[in-house]
Amino acid sequence: MPTFPADFAELEPFADWSLATESERYAKRLSSTMDELQAFYDAAFPRLADALAHLDALELDALPDDATRLLWLCYSLVNASFPVEVWRQPRVPDSGAASMDMLIEPAV
Repeated sequence: MPTFPADFAELEPFADWSLATESERYAKRLSSTMDELQAFYDAAFPRLADALAHLDALELDALPDDATRLLWLCYSLVNASFPVEVWRQPRVPDSGAASMDMLIEPAV
């Protein structure tokens, strides 16, 4: 059974990045190697505009499951972008044991 809408089938190898909460996405980023982050980024970033256009055409409060998982994948891409584009490491540089705790998750 596909995880994402059919137009995004090439992203299926990265379905493990489709995580419902910020804490899950952050933990996935921290537990990933730079090669894994780069591979995810290289596959998902070129499809970001298409994914957002697809999602914008739907009602946020009534997203089908496959679109919800695509949205979560986009959230993970945001989480992975700074390590790939700027820091070249999964953790925030020079931050010691800092962590990020989300008190309220987005509606979807």
